[in-house]
Amino acid sequence: MLAKVSMKPPYYAVIFTSVRTEGDRGYEEMATTIKKLVEQQPGFLGMDSARSHVGITVCYWDSLQAIERWKKNEQHRVAQALGRRDWYAQYRVRICKVEAEYGWP
Repeated sequence: MLAKVSMKPPYYAVIFTSVRTEGDRGYEEMATTIKKLVEQQPGFLGMDSARSHVGITVCYWDSLQAIERWKKNEQHRVAQALGRRDWYAQYRVRICKVEAEYGWP
């Protein structure tokens, strides 16, 4: 899934890479809930996501402050704790400033 709109740089990207554990254990339900919640957050610009053995989700934000607010969101914090406990064998979060963007079509 690619973000639906082109965004005007500069903006920020939070890159979440992960390796899942076996089984669902409520993951899909929470992922749907979190996706709906993040789309409502001030400063959220869009999201790209792909999964095979390694999952990659990139969320785009207008500021570092918006990213920090999302990180502290209570329901997101619940999902983070469940992720560490039940859903991820490993994960990594990277935050980058996007200086340029181009693509086709």
